[in-house]
Amino acid sequence: MSLQTFSAPSRQRLSDYVALARPDHWFKNVFMLPGVALALVLRAEPLSLSLVRDLVIAFVATCLIASANYTINEWLDADFDRHHPVKRLRPSALGHVSMGLVGLQWFLLAAAGLALASVLGILFMRVAAVLLCMGIVYNVQPLRTKDRHYLDVLSESINNPLRFMLGWAAVVSTTLPPSSILLAYWMGGAFLMAVKRYAEFRFIGNPTTAALYRRSFRSYTEETLLLSSFFYALTAAFFLGVFLIKYRIEFLLSIPLFALLFVWYLHIGMKADSVTQKPERLYQEPAFLAYVVFLGLVVTALFFIHIPWLSILVTDHVLTGG
Repeated sequence: MSLQTFSAPSRQRLSDYVALARPDHWFKNVFMLPGVALALVLRAEPLSLSLVRDLVIAFVATCLIASANYTINEWLDADFDRHHPVKRLRPSALGHVSMGLVGLQWFLLAAAGLALASVLGILFMRVAAVLLCMGIVYNVQPLRTKDRHYLDVLSESINNPLRFMLGWAAVVSTTLPPSSILLAYWMGGAFLMAVKRYAEFRFIGNPTTAALYRRSFRSYTEETLLLSSFFYALTAAFFLGVFLIKYRIEFLLSIPLFALLFVWYLHIGMKADSVTQKPERLYQEPAFLAYVVFLGLVVTALFFIHIPWLSILVTDHVLTGG
C-alpha cells in the first residue's frame, strides 16, 4: 500500500466510517436462515421466546463481525479501488478516513461481535471467531487470499457455510450440521462469487485496468471465470443432491428448480453493469427475487409432503422378464 493511504485525511465525517462498516450488506446474513430452519426441523427444536431472543443476538453478533471484516477490507483495498470506475469514490479511496480510527473501529466491532457471540455458547463463539479470522486471511498480507485467482473466490465464499453454521449454532449448540449441506453451501457461494468476478471483469472492460484494481484478475479471463462458475455450480448441485437424498427423498423434486436458480443468476451476471457486482442491488431484479421466495416455499412444503414411490430411486430393484 502506498504512503498516500496513510497520509492525514482531507476531511472526516462519521458517515464515512459508517460506510466502511457497510450496514447495507447486512442482508447477506440472511444466509443464516437455512441453518436456523434445518436445525429446527432436524432437531425438532420448538420455537420459544428465548430462542427468538437468541436468534436476534446471533444476527446482531454476525452483523458486527461482518462489519469488522468490511472495515479492514475497504481500508486495505483503498489503493486498488482507485482504479475502479465506481469504487474510486469510496471514503477510503478518497483519503477521507484515518488509519487509527479505522483500526479502532475494527477492534470495537470485532470485540462487540465476539462478546455477543459468547452469550450463545462455545460453538457459536468458535464459528464467529473463524468468520472474523477469515476476514484477516482474505484481506491482510502476507496471506491476502483475495489476490490469488480461484483462492480468492473459495476463501471469500467459505463465509456462506460459516453463516449457515452460525444460524444452526444459534439453535443447536451441541452438534454440527451435515457436512454435505455445508459443502453445497460453500460451492453455491463460490458460484455466486465467480459470477460477481465475471461481471466485474466485463464491467471494467480492460484487462490491464482490471488487474490494477484486483490482482487476481491478472490470471483470470472471461472464459476461465465462466468455466469456474460452471464447475462450482455442478459441485454445489452434487453435494446438494447428496444431502437431499440422505435426509428426505422428496427434496429431489426441487433439484430442477435449483438448476434454474443457478442458470437465472448467471443470466443476470452476463448483463451489462450487472447487479451481481453488488448483490445488495438484487432488488432491481424483482422477478428473480420472487422466484427465490417461490423456491423457498416449495422446499418448505416438501418438508411435509410424503411421496412413497420416490423411494424407488434409492432402493435396489431387479427387473425380471415375464
